[in-house]
Amino acid sequence: MSRQAPTLEDVAREAGVSRATVSRVVNGVRNVDPAIQELVRRAIDRTGYAPNRAARSLVTRRAETVALVVSGAGDASEEDQAAFAARVFADPFFGRVVAGIVGFLRPRSVHPVLMFAESAESRQEVLTYLRQGRADGALVVSSHADDPLPALLAGARLPTVLFARPSRPVPLSYVDLAHRDGGRLAAEHLLARGCRRLATISGPLAVAASQERLAGFRDTLARHGHPHVPVAEGGFTLGSGGAAMTDLLAAHPHLDGVFAANDLMAQGACQVLREHGRRIPEDVAVVGFDDSTVAVTCRPGLTTVRQPVEDMAAAMARLLDEHIHGARTEPTSIVFDPELVVRESA
Repeated sequence: MSRQAPTLEDVAREAGVSRATVSRVVNGVRNVDPAIQELVRRAIDRTGYAPNRAARSLVTRRAETVALVVSGAGDASEEDQAAFAARVFADPFFGRVVAGIVGFLRPRSVHPVLMFAESAESRQEVLTYLRQGRADGALVVSSHADDPLPALLAGARLPTVLFARPSRPVPLSYVDLAHRDGGRLAAEHLLARGCRRLATISGPLAVAASQERLAGFRDTLARHGHPHVPVAEGGFTLGSGGAAMTDLLAAHPHLDGVFAANDLMAQGACQVLREHGRRIPEDVAVVGFDDSTVAVTCRPGLTTVRQPVEDMAAAMARLLDEHIHGARTEPTSIVFDPELVVRESA
């Protein structure tokens, strides 16, 4: 005969507490003494008790999942949506976001559900999913300044936290980086190395972070007597960084310093520079942005502006948890400071 699954009563007997106390610990009620919580958790481990998630959701009125939404703008075709998803998974930035979110959620037995919102139809699916209570809130990573999803979520009064400040004011919490300061750090470092013929590969200029990084770089150079900075716009991809570097070299063959607005584009720039016989950093110094795994694997190792993505994503998940549980009722913002990480490329 099969052994009957352990119950709350079994855990209560093992821990020497009431069934109600065990229920409160299992359901995440916050006013239970930490020592009692530990006692109950040990009893759960010893008995092998596994909470019934469906029953627990009836008690807590929560789905114990959150939607991780990667969003864009426009009404993309199915083919475009598939390409968009492929780009997301190929970008090391997104993996770092997921790592930070999961690192916060997993100890709380909350799970992320990945959703894409790259069309009007998919945005409506996200809203319906949340309104039906299938997720307790949304963590939104938006890829475009004109993304309408944040305003839709705010209008529906659904618990939401954004990665990056929205370009249009909406009453939602967000986590961001002081991107302009990052551009400043890159410019100051290249100037300190003695670079005088500088250029930059920006990210997509429809993205607020790209605009801010570019502005910080340009403003700092202007303060040091460099009124004009050649700019080639990239798309945050390896290929676009290489193409932008090719254009810059054609127009400015004597440049001696380049700031790329993310590490993938910086890696693409390094490849093109080597193909054109330029030594890095002796002939051209290169600075990237993000401090992703690309910065470490790039040859030479990439000097870059660190964006603490994992910490930012964890803070994003924490804010959403506070909104869901009522610990925070008003929107707030958390802005992290960038840091220069010096390696061999500059």
